[in-house]
Amino acid sequence: MNASTEEQPSSSLDGLKWGIIVLLLAAAIGGNYYYGQESVLLRAIGVVVAVGVAGLVAMQTLKGRTAVAFAKESRTEVRKVVWPTRQEAVQTTGIVLVVTLLMSLLLWGLDSVLFWLVGLVTGMKVL
Repeated sequence: MNASTEEQPSSSLDGLKWGIIVLLLAAAIGGNYYYGQESVLLRAIGVVVAVGVAGLVAMQTLKGRTAVAFAKESRTEVRKVVWPTRQEAVQTTGIVLVVTLLMSLLLWGLDSVLFWLVGLVTGMKVL
């Protein structure tokens, strides 16, 4: 998030736009059920188009513009990431597997000892 980001006044039409978005999405859902006897491909295309139009309308709102700016900044940041090489990834995975195995054996042994001690103290032997 930029330090220069300030609270901008909401457009007076944002409420109307959000209403249109809700209606478009409701129409997509309702149309999908109403035209249940039609081809799945046609219904899927209709839903995708309705969601796409709703997305375009959402991008015209203040929150939509903020979300688009955030997505662009996120994409820039992901490009800056230094990804591990294949060898580093394999080595790290191996270390995680070995440590997980050791910890599971340690916890299994601790559980067994505690189970034995509780049985010894209470005099109950459970198989």
